[in-house]
This record gives sequence, C-alpha cells and structure tokens, in this order.
Amino acid sequence: MNHDDQVLDDPVGRSLRGRHARFARRLGRAAAYLPEAATFSAVSADPDAAEWADLAGLIGPGELADMFSCPATPPPDWQPVFSLEGRQMIWPGTARSDGSPAETETETETETETGTEIGTETGAGVVELGAESVAEMLDLVARTRPGPFWPRTHELGTYLGIRDNGRLVAMAGERLRPPGWTEISAVCTASEARGRGHAARLVGALVARIVARGERPFLHVAEANTGAIALYERLGFTTRKQVTFRGFRIP
Repeated sequence: MNHDDQVLDDPVGRSLRGRHARFARRLGRAAAYLPEAATFSAVSADPDAAEWADLAGLIGPGELADMFSCPATPPPDWQPVFSLEGRQMIWPGTARSDGSPAETETETETETETGTEIGTETGAGVVELGAESVAEMLDLVARTRPGPFWPRTHELGTYLGIRDNGRLVAMAGERLRPPGWTEISAVCTASEARGRGHAARLVGALVARIVARGERPFLHVAEANTGAIALYERLGFTTRKQVTFRGFRIP
C-alpha cells in the first residue's frame, strides 16, 4: 500500500479521484462531493481562471465553496465565509500481530484510569453505525459540533459509536480516503458522557481497523481544540503540518 504523505497535501482531490469517485461531481478540472455526503471542493494546485469558473459552475452562484485545507486563492469577488486555523495529524505507529495499534505508555495509563477497554463492565460497547442510525448521528453532531456531517457522510467509511442505555453518546468514523490513508473524523461525545474515555476508545478502534487493512490513519483538528490535540498526541498522532480551513461564497 502506498503511504506517500504527499497525497495528504490534497486529501479532498485525491479522495474524489480515487476511492470516493462515486461521491464526486465534476465540471472541467473542478470537483466536489455530492452535497449530501460532504461539502468539500477541490481544484488543482495552481488553478487558473477557467478552473475557478468550472468550480463556480459546478457549485452554483450564491453557494458555499468549502475549500477545506486547499491554500489556493479564489477570485477576488468570491466572498470569504469562514477561515479556521488547524492542523493535520498522522499516526506513525506500528501494529501488533493481531492488527491492533501498539499502545504507548501514556495510552495504557489513560485506559487504566478511565476503564475504557472494549467490553468492560461499563456496558458501553463499540458498535458499527449504519443507515439506521443516521438520525441519531445527526442529532449527536448537532449537539456536539465536531465538524461537517450530512445524511450520507456515514457512507464515506466505517462509523463507530458507543451507546448508553440505548442512546448514542459518542461516535467517530472514516471520511477522506486518499491513496494509502484514511482520515478519522466526526469524533464527538455528548456532554453527559464525557470523561469516560469514549473518544480514545473509538479512535483506537478505528486506528486498529485502518492499520489492519494496510493503511495509515490521519486526521484534522482545529488549532483551538487543545483538548482534542492532547488526546490525539497521547494516542500516538503527530502533527504533519498546519492548515487553514476556508470557505467562500460564489458570486
């Protein structure tokens, strides 16, 4: 499997041209996800006026062009809607013989303190989430705001959740899929269920699945979310680069 990290400089475009081609809409050299799956758009590394015109025609006047981490500068009449500083993190760890991620000392200590191993007496086991869980997933996202999540986002990869007395209280899943890599996304926990290690358990379970199929995990996180960054670092993720997430209104 190709683990070239240069593909992570254009994770949206490389996903849409590869494993997520069935979720893509295209016009000329511009591409974007189907809006019910994701809002992200992609252009080439050095787009010209014609390519920006393709993207405008693809998405439509008055609509949002969510450029994700693309650093290219759109035409001056495209109105900035948001700009958020963040970072891209990768998991450079190794897998054990059973395909699960090797634990760091910090990770083991955290698991012991919070009792968050799968199948413990907490009764909150990790489950796969599918189409039947979309309403619950959308509700949890609305309450926790981990980032964009739409009715078909769960189709982009595997999504896992934790229930408490039948209610979904935490989830995380796979989103962008550039060659050799899988992005972990939508990591969120309901306020009443925080402090129990749910996020660490879910991310660890996803890392194990991704590594077992010969890929490497990566993720994106807002720079202001220091708690999440600290968690990901404890789990073994390291920062690859700083990024800026941007969106523009098409005239």
